[in-house]
Amino acid sequence: MAYPIDRKLVIGVASSALFDLAESHEIYLSKGVEEYRKHQEENIDNPFQKGVAFPFIRRFLGINNAFPKQLPVEVVLLSRNSPETGLRVFRSIRHYGLNISRAAFMTGSSPYEYIPAFNASLFLSGNEEDVRKAIEAKFPAGVVLPSIATDDEADNQLRVAFDFDGVIADDESEAVFKKNNDLSEFETHETQKREIPHKPGPLADLFKKLSFMQKLEDKRLKDDPDYQRILRISIVTARNAPNHERVVTTLKNWGVSADASFFLGGMEKSRILTILRPHMFFDDQRSHLQSPEGDIPMVHIPFGIANKI
Repeated sequence: MAYPIDRKLVIGVASSALFDLAESHEIYLSKGVEEYRKHQEENIDNPFQKGVAFPFIRRFLGINNAFPKQLPVEVVLLSRNSPETGLRVFRSIRHYGLNISRAAFMTGSSPYEYIPAFNASLFLSGNEEDVRKAIEAKFPAGVVLPSIATDDEADNQLRVAFDFDGVIADDESEAVFKKNNDLSEFETHETQKREIPHKPGPLADLFKKLSFMQKLEDKRLKDDPDYQRILRISIVTARNAPNHERVVTTLKNWGVSADASFFLGGMEKSRILTILRPHMFFDDQRSHLQSPEGDIPMVHIPFGIANKI
C-alpha cells in the first residue's frame, strides 16, 4: 500500500523552478496578463525547456521507481498560474514523463500558504518574494538561482548538498559570530556547546526524511546486492575542527547522517562543489552560492541572521 501524503517526503515546486519560463515571463512583464494567456494557449503543445530544478526533481521522483509498493516521495506543483494558463505546464510535465499529479493554481497569488497543507518539506521557486514570505511563516522554502541546467539522463543518482548553519540547523551559532564578527568567540561558544545539539533549521525535516530514504535503500541493498543507490547526501560547511563536533553531535542526536561531510574552514565552497557535482546545493548565504562555470544548481535559503539587513 502506498504511503498516505502525511507520511511521504513531499516537495512543492513552482513552474518557475521546474521549467525555463524566461520567454513567458518577459511577455507577462512587457505585454500583460492577456498576452501571456494568449501566448500559453498558442504554444500549449510546445513543451517548456527544462529549468534549473528539473534534474533534481526528475531524480527525486526516481525514488518511487525503486520502491513501487511504498511510493514514498511526491512532487506537488504550487503555481501562481491560473488553471487555464497552467495547462501548458502540465502538458510539459507529461511530455517529460514526470509523475506529478497534484497542484495548486493560485491565479496570480502566492501559493506559499499551502506548503503545510501538502505536507511539503521544501518549496522551490524562482520567485524570491514568495520564498521570503514562506520563510517568514516558518515554512521550508528556497529560491532557485539562475544557472545552466544540464540533465544527464543516463545518470540516475541524486546528489544533494547542504550548508549546515541556517539551513539544516538553526542560526544560533551564526548569530554569535555576526554579533561581534569574532571567530574566536564563535569557536569558544561552539566548544562549550559541543555536546548540545542544535535546534532544527528550515530544511531539517527535508534532511531527516532524505536520511530515512537512505535507510530504505540500505534495506533494499541488503536484499539485492546488485541494487544501485540513488541518494547521496553531503554537508558542505565553512566550519572546521574543533567546532565541527557540534555538527556531529546534532546529527547523532537526530539519528541521521550524511554520506560525506566537508569542513572547509573558510575555503571557497565551489572548490568542493565542482567535484561533488550536486543536483542541488542549499545555503543561507548568497556569497557562497557561486561556481566558476555557473553550472551547479544553487538554492538560497533566506533564513536567519545571515539575511538580516
